[in-house]
Amino acid sequence: MRVTVTGAAGQLGSDAVAAFTASGADVTGLARAELDLADADSVEHGIAATRPDVVVNCAAYTAVDACETDVEAAHEVNEYGVRRLAQACADVGAHLIHISTDYVFDGRLDRPYRDDDATNPQSVYGRSKLAGELAARDVLGDAATVVRASWVCGEHGNNMVKLVRRLGAAGNPMAFVDDQRGCPTFTADLAEALVAVAGQRPGGVLHLTNGGAVSWYEFVAEILEASGYDPGLVSPIATDELDPPRPAPRPANSVLDNARWVALGNSPLRHHREPLLELVERL
Repeated sequence: MRVTVTGAAGQLGSDAVAAFTASGADVTGLARAELDLADADSVEHGIAATRPDVVVNCAAYTAVDACETDVEAAHEVNEYGVRRLAQACADVGAHLIHISTDYVFDGRLDRPYRDDDATNPQSVYGRSKLAGELAARDVLGDAATVVRASWVCGEHGNNMVKLVRRLGAAGNPMAFVDDQRGCPTFTADLAEALVAVAGQRPGGVLHLTNGGAVSWYEFVAEILEASGYDPGLVSPIATDELDPPRPAPRPANSVLDNARWVALGNSPLRHHREPLLELVERL
């Protein structure tokens, strides 16, 4: 199987290249310098040159708060760039696995979000990512699989685990919200699951997260404890107590139901505490 991974230098892209390589696939990892979703010629050339069976799109404009003021750039990458990529996939007959986000939901449901629940993004980032989902499926139909993840953490790039470990090392008190809940998703586990998605190519939407729903406050306490720091350093606050408030609204409920993944014959991803401990050891 020939696989091209976009955003290959990023947090998930790095682990996706490693996982597909370990699976025996013929993998080409393209970082932004080699395939820029905002550049139509770059997208067309990158896919035409590699002629993959499967493209895994890990590239995105992910600066959630910056998207609120950089609206055009967010849509250029997360919407129009995905449409360009989908068309390039159509040109070579490739299946597109497009990584999306819990931010496509408004977070108001009192249960985990299923893949067929109504979307209602509340931020520019969420709207641009939803537009990208729709663009991929509009161009490719069932030759596109949208994989939504949440609270992504990994060895590469910046994420909550690395931030909290830095704060913990300084020993200063910190406060995180306890009214936003989700399932932390670790890139090493998600990347391995993407190998299975590439084999199955189910089309449509899949939710893929590690198990164990927590608030940000609870997750931070877990990170501190796993890292050997005092979990008492963190205190809970409400979102409306943040000072200054975050520019982009976050879903209060980001828990994603992975039922379709399991219905396809796959095992649920592990509880997030297991890959958290593994990541802390690697860091």
